[in-house]
Amino acid sequence: MTHRLKEEKNYRYIEVGEGTPIIVLHGLMGGLSNFDSVTNFFSSQGYKILIPELPIYTMSLLKTNVKSFAKYLNDFIAFKGFKEVILLGNSLGGHIGLYHTKLYPKNVKALIITGSSGLYESAMGGGYTKRSDYEVIKKKAQDVFYDPAVATKEIVDEVYETVNDRNKLVKTLAIAKSAIRHNMAKDLPKMQTPTCIIWGKNDNVTPPEVAKEFNELLPNSDLFWIDKCGHAAMMEHPDEFNQIMNAWLQKREL
Repeated sequence: MTHRLKEEKNYRYIEVGEGTPIIVLHGLMGGLSNFDSVTNFFSSQGYKILIPELPIYTMSLLKTNVKSFAKYLNDFIAFKGFKEVILLGNSLGGHIGLYHTKLYPKNVKALIITGSSGLYESAMGGGYTKRSDYEVIKKKAQDVFYDPAVATKEIVDEVYETVNDRNKLVKTLAIAKSAIRHNMAKDLPKMQTPTCIIWGKNDNVTPPEVAKEFNELLPNSDLFWIDKCGHAAMMEHPDEFNQIMNAWLQKREL
């Protein structure tokens, strides 16, 4: 990771730049460094980038769900003293951003989601019966991307360690069930927040149909595609991702 982690109160987070706050929400197996390119680019464009470490594996099992994480995010925003923020979330992070926006719409100036859960996701917490087999886990990690080479040994090792830690695996499965339980289909048509949807055309986890459905259900959204791209567009095509997001923020005067 190229940025220092701040530790204040019960929060651990990265904070870079000055200006309108963009809070970045990582996914289930996503490290904060997955957003290095976003952090470096937007912190030089008049935005303050904050990436809180979400308490995915530290909440009690009863609180290991999308709603609790959305409330945690609201507490973090209050702790930082922000009135309005832009949220950017990938995968589970997108779902948390959406759910937070449903609960606290006045806090959220705009929302950017990429490969977000909330409508449908395949195997978010499944397929770990052979979790002790490194090659099986490696293949699973590679399948997240269009280009398997993006799944570095470091990424594969982190996923392998997570699914072989019994406590983390139990929490992972709890989150996967929570993501299904907190389906957003009925909520989205009531959410007026400007939303930018950036999606990989080759996403196997949340397929392209999911992006189309988000775009149809959200009343104030724009959908953008990135070709030859899987589930984590900001990692596979960082420059294109940043250009799309930046152009959208300028167009929406955010």
